[in-house]
Amino acid sequence: MSILEPSSIIPVKELSPEYDPWDPITSLREYGQHVLTSVEMTVTNLCNMRCEHCAVGDSLTMKEGELLPLTKMLKRLDEVEHLQTISITGGEPMFRAGTVENTIVPLLKYARARGIRSQINSNLTMPYSRYEQLLPYLDVMHISFNYVNGDDFHEVGFANSGHPVSKEAAYRLYDTMLENSRRLSSDGMLISAESMINYRTHTKLPEIHRLIGDMGARRHEVHPMYASSFASKLPVLSLREMNTAIHSLLDHRDPEMWMLFGTLPFFACSFLEEDQQLLSRLRSEKNVTLRNDPDGRNRVNVNLFTGDVFVTDFADISAFGNISDSKLDDIFTEWQTKHPLNQQVNCYCDAAGCCGPNLLVADMYYPGVDFKTRKAITL
Repeated sequence: MSILEPSSIIPVKELSPEYDPWDPITSLREYGQHVLTSVEMTVTNLCNMRCEHCAVGDSLTMKEGELLPLTKMLKRLDEVEHLQTISITGGEPMFRAGTVENTIVPLLKYARARGIRSQINSNLTMPYSRYEQLLPYLDVMHISFNYVNGDDFHEVGFANSGHPVSKEAAYRLYDTMLENSRRLSSDGMLISAESMINYRTHTKLPEIHRLIGDMGARRHEVHPMYASSFASKLPVLSLREMNTAIHSLLDHRDPEMWMLFGTLPFFACSFLEEDQQLLSRLRSEKNVTLRNDPDGRNRVNVNLFTGDVFVTDFADISAFGNISDSKLDDIFTEWQTKHPLNQQVNCYCDAAGCCGPNLLVADMYYPGVDFKTRKAITL
């Protein structure tokens, strides 16, 4: 597919609490089975930060090789029959100006030309000029925000740097992030700030939420921290602590801001009254949505250095194919129909709008539980 200019852009439906194409429940209901609608691409393993909770921290490097020809990736995207969204991640995708100009902008132009939605994961600490190039094309700028001040940012963001990082340097990056967020939002970009529910943040979420509003973000994403990569040795919250943290956030949130909860370890088939009460509240709150985990359900990740295809960001599953010799739809179908790990968690409850737990949630909080035998208790 050719890459068109903004004048040829195909109109797309506005993202809202009523429309979230990254959620696999939409395509599952439409096609009667999970199909590949979302492709995430890793465009760098470089990053200027080393956050203690980073889900891909173990893959970060100090230098990296050449990316594959972009034409190869575009060809594979062309072949995905039901493609609705793309996501661009790293590392820090905006770390190098060349990556922005030669890889990211062409991918975003492709998405707009095809009428699909796009997201980039960035820490927003790079020069504004790099982000400005994305304004005509990008749908969602996704950032991680788990701080109440510059001290938090310094302590969390450089926990695994391996060398001292001065507070002054961290404060400068923190201020850059805040200013970039406000400016991009003012210029029309949808900023979606994600906070992890973890041992550091679970009592600070209301204050973090307020700061996210001050930054101009239009959506606050909230996800539990799971034991992956850098986070594998960090303390794990109990389900009760997590439940309490979510209620506290709901008590103090701005009801006009879209709040998206993802990968929660609470399910409508739970027999615990406190789980049912929390889910009931989440379903009834204004501008609150629950997103099912896309990984392995409607999304794959492609490493643009090697061509390797991964079906999940977090679980310890090796590459499941390569774009050099396989179509993405074929790789996804093989995962869905043949991989034994997928068969453990591929349950679905239409009444609850639930696609079940991902592999990490099942292993951490529900070992030995067969979700396929359970049914929603109350709705």
